[in-house]
Amino acid sequence: MRIGYFTNQYPAPSHTFIRREIAALEARGHEVDRYAIRPSAVALKDADDLSEARLTRHLLRAGIVAFLTASLQALFYHPRGLVAAFASALRLARSARNGYVKHLICLGEAILLARWCRDDGIAHLHVHFGTNPAAVAAIAHEISGTPFSFTVHGPEEFDRPEELGLSRKAEKAAFVVAISSFGRSQLMRWIPAKDWQKIHIVPCGIDEDYRREPASEPSTELRLVNIGRLCEQKGQMLLVEAAARLRDAGVAFQLVLVGGGPLKDELERTITRLSLEKTVILAGWLSQDEVRREITRARAMVLPSFAEGLPVVLMETMALMRPAISTYVAGIPELVTPETGWLVPAGDVESLADAMRTALTASEQELARMGMAGRLRVLERHDIAVSAERLEGLFAVSQKTRSPAKRPLPAGATAQAV
Repeated sequence: MRIGYFTNQYPAPSHTFIRREIAALEARGHEVDRYAIRPSAVALKDADDLSEARLTRHLLRAGIVAFLTASLQALFYHPRGLVAAFASALRLARSARNGYVKHLICLGEAILLARWCRDDGIAHLHVHFGTNPAAVAAIAHEISGTPFSFTVHGPEEFDRPEELGLSRKAEKAAFVVAISSFGRSQLMRWIPAKDWQKIHIVPCGIDEDYRREPASEPSTELRLVNIGRLCEQKGQMLLVEAAARLRDAGVAFQLVLVGGGPLKDELERTITRLSLEKTVILAGWLSQDEVRREITRARAMVLPSFAEGLPVVLMETMALMRPAISTYVAGIPELVTPETGWLVPAGDVESLADAMRTALTASEQELARMGMAGRLRVLERHDIAVSAERLEGLFAVSQKTRSPAKRPLPAGATAQAV
């Protein structure tokens, strides 16, 4: 089957889970075309990301001529589809902030995406994130007839579900993917009960590189690591405060923050104000190999998020036999258990500092036991090959239920109005 994958930015340092999913589908014999609205706003360092960038077509890099040509083609060959797409954009716009301008832009993007899907013979288009990319795909579906689905990660989709028109997108989609039971429950809050049968849990996962990783001994360094975008919802400001409390209590350790984002400057100022320059290190964005080294050098991963989906970095950490410190948020308790790490109430700096102290003072035997339990849990529940097989089955069903009038055109055929 020829499958299209579409999202807002691709590739991006934080989207390795999409890359793994694509690779796993290709390993099962499918052809996958990569589409995105725009390239990553962050400079790419990882060799795999650089390779993916060469394979990805970006709508906003196509140029005005491509948009005009696609619009004329849609007007000539698919006038009814174009009218339906315009109506779909207006319906999505009614509930959105600055909706009409935004969704007219989405309409233009959808017209070009629909042409790409037609020209490339895409049998199914899968979208990551229920935000703008899902809107573009839903509108494009009216023109191309290509079945589409989308994966909802959270928390953004659950912060403003009505504004994003989640229920309308789900109505048009062949199916909707949640990455955890929590995610499925949140979708059920906002999608009508008649469409609940469309919701399927397909977790993100780790690939063979992590499955083949040999067992490693716990780190002897008094070191913790946090990996993620530097933003309010990830809780790094609280993490720095907890680090200051431990330092003031006489605990000697290092905390490494890997990533970049809008909170970087404020974190730097806070670290300076609290005289934590020797304790807290801002490492910036790193390649996947460098991230792996940082995880294995640490005694534990610390992710004190206020809002989440189900972080892939926790899966990677546990696969590398390192315990996790995180919060009772979203899908995290489905992965991190008392046997594999420590969960604390979100926003509770005292509990966070206590968990960090426990990880730093735990015996090597305790860390090894928790590390092995975490690795076994991830290998059992988050194998990307298994997830790809589930998606493959869902893609196949979308073809069986597809209207014959909207099946892909054979090569060389003349397009007809739909």
